[in-house]
Amino acid sequence: MIARLTGTLVEATADHAVIDVSGVGYLVQASSRTLAAIGGIGSNVMLLTEMQVREDAMTLFAFGNHGEREWFRLLTGVQGVGGRVALSILSTLSPEELTRAVSQQDKAMVARANGVGPKLAERIVRELKDKVGGVVLGPAGSAPASLTGHTADAVSALTGLGFKSAEANSAVAEAEAELGDNATLDALVRLALKKAAK
Repeated sequence: MIARLTGTLVEATADHAVIDVSGVGYLVQASSRTLAAIGGIGSNVMLLTEMQVREDAMTLFAFGNHGEREWFRLLTGVQGVGGRVALSILSTLSPEELTRAVSQQDKAMVARANGVGPKLAERIVRELKDKVGGVVLGPAGSAPASLTGHTADAVSALTGLGFKSAEANSAVAEAEAELGDNATLDALVRLALKKAAK
């Protein structure tokens, strides 16, 4: 599973980008919000990723922050929402706006995205209503998107291994408290894994 890419932006279009990582070009699908934020050709970029494997294709989706990736995972868990529709929603609404729309059951807000009709919007807000709080905002109510440095990398590593965002955030926070601010990423991930696996 590819959880993150760090490299040079060599191509960008309205719906995808190509990131050169040590001579290998990764084509990633991304929201217009993420594509607008990563800078121009030649920029050094770090993107979180989610890979979808189908019978006929392998697609790598990229995100500018943890909140956007968590929302992508939630959205694609709803019947009728594929990767492209999820990116369309994330291009229209920020993770914070999506959280508000689902919490308030505002299907009209979700239906603003291209490819989302009233019935699908209703299904999205209904099915995700109970999943919004803990998963997207994390255990302490702080958005994963605000994480920086080793904390963000450690959370990304754990979610890449299949742990839920809330579990990963909690385990990394416990590991940080135990190891202190000067902990290496390797030590942080190892201890967080032990705590998450309990």
